[in-house]
Amino acid sequence: MSEKLGVGLIGAGFSAKFHVKSWVGVRNADIVAIFSRTEKRAKELAALAEQLGVGKPKVYTDIHDLLRDPNVNAVWILTPNNTRVPIVKAIVEEAEQGRGNLIGVACEKPLARTVAEAKEMIKLVEKAGLLHGYLENQVFSPAVVRGREILWKYGAKYAGRPYLARAAEEHGGPHASWFWNPTISGGGVLLDMMCHSFEAARYMLLDPSKPKDALKPKKISAEIASLKWTRSEYIELLKKTYSVDYSKVPAEDYATAVVVYEDDEGNIVLSETHTSWSFIGAGLRLTFEVLGPEYSLWINTLQPELFVFFSRNVKIPPSEEFVEKQNADQGLMPTIPDEAVTYGYQGENRYIVDCFLERKQPEENWYDGLLIVQLMMAAYKSAEEGKKIDFKPEELETYVPKVAKGEWNPRSILE
Repeated sequence: MSEKLGVGLIGAGFSAKFHVKSWVGVRNADIVAIFSRTEKRAKELAALAEQLGVGKPKVYTDIHDLLRDPNVNAVWILTPNNTRVPIVKAIVEEAEQGRGNLIGVACEKPLARTVAEAKEMIKLVEKAGLLHGYLENQVFSPAVVRGREILWKYGAKYAGRPYLARAAEEHGGPHASWFWNPTISGGGVLLDMMCHSFEAARYMLLDPSKPKDALKPKKISAEIASLKWTRSEYIELLKKTYSVDYSKVPAEDYATAVVVYEDDEGNIVLSETHTSWSFIGAGLRLTFEVLGPEYSLWINTLQPELFVFFSRNVKIPPSEEFVEKQNADQGLMPTIPDEAVTYGYQGENRYIVDCFLERKQPEENWYDGLLIVQLMMAAYKSAEEGKKIDFKPEELETYVPKVAKGEWNPRSILE
């Protein structure tokens, strides 16, 4: 293999564009191939990559052709949740037949829709002898990384470990129709976004000098609800925009959870996570807060260093030019100069590229993705049962949330 890693992107949708934009800060790797069932989208993404100088990728509409490309040393799985297992099966099939030059696979969040799917993916990829990285961008966000470093270097050292982490992600709803259909995606906002918040909060609470399993989840309590998108006017909007009928198969647009952890010294620490597709504001809002005995940390992506103001006399077309999920085109708007950096895409890609080049398993890998899927399934189970539950992964092996089965009743929150 050459000194550079040749990366193939499987998928050419919304998240893939963020990854391509982030690549301007990724060393020792080029984007050499892009797969999409829609050739037009793959070509558009390839043109962006070439424009940014991050590669001259070949375009494929057959995934097996991409996997056999000798210039592809690693692949990033960036496709919808329901495609993850079939894609990994295709990757392993080609690798075991000795076709292609793959050494590693990275997968976007969430790793899978269920615990059974996540475990199957891990079994398959390890059987083929491939390295695996979990693309959880928020734990690579510069503010989160630097904040954690300061907390543990100074706060924890002089006052004791942090005992409470809060993480939230909120916006007005997803971009693509499959996200809105829980029988395809596997759930609503809990599956879509709480995967971020669970891992970001856990990351803040993990002692960097100890193994990750020194912090163990013990109990979880959660609530899910539909606050906005099952109202009659929004049901009609979803039908018109995405051909999804939330009067028949709804998903949650709000979720909250508390995870009780215990560390190896017997300390009890908590994470609180909140996510919603029912937030209307300047755009995507990520917030993080950590409390310790004599210190605290707070991050809010909608309070950046740059703001732009347009009066009512300025008429600009709807866009997401200033911040992802932007809801307004007038007034005072927070503006994130480089979202791919702020949200952690650049950091995660640089890290996983370096690990793959060194033939080293990334520390953020599919076992982290599995734990997050287990936590999400436990959260759904807690919400369904209306009580705090013990975290028992063995009881989640075959569990599928009612939301994912199309059986959830939003009014069950009253029971």
